[in-house]
Amino acid sequence: MDMTFTLVPIEKPESTNFILGQTHFIKSVEDIHEAMVNSVPGIRFGLAFCEASGKCLVRTSGTDPSMIDLARKNALAIGAGHSFILFLADGFFPVNVLNSLKMTPEVCRIFCATANPTQVLIAETSQGRGVMGVIDGFVPKGVEEQPDIEWRKKFLRQIGYKL
Repeated sequence: MDMTFTLVPIEKPESTNFILGQTHFIKSVEDIHEAMVNSVPGIRFGLAFCEASGKCLVRTSGTDPSMIDLARKNALAIGAGHSFILFLADGFFPVNVLNSLKMTPEVCRIFCATANPTQVLIAETSQGRGVMGVIDGFVPKGVEEQPDIEWRKKFLRQIGYKL
């Protein structure tokens, strides 16, 4: 059996956060949607799910048409069975929805949650495609020192994530 590997870049605006995961059932579309709106009132997002059996369609949902379009486009490029991709509109962040997503019964795993430039490593066989992993961001350039620690702590307090 032959297998090929492909890198699929996530196409998105630079500051847009997204979550890439794997799930196991068509019901995921509605349950992930409910998890999102129950986690953050007024959240704007787009979701696309690659169905792995039956009609094998990309199923979509969300509250923001531009995020839904972005999710659909990237899901089609990834094309891996039972994968889902969720884009968050400006001002919404993965940290606020990850626990709810992980608690959704159909969600098997989260590959990444980031705004970084990302590449998805796809394996393809005669049967289909699967996500092998992700390249999230860049290689470290060193180890933080005291000024970096001070900056990190100040930054987290400025954006309201620490007191």
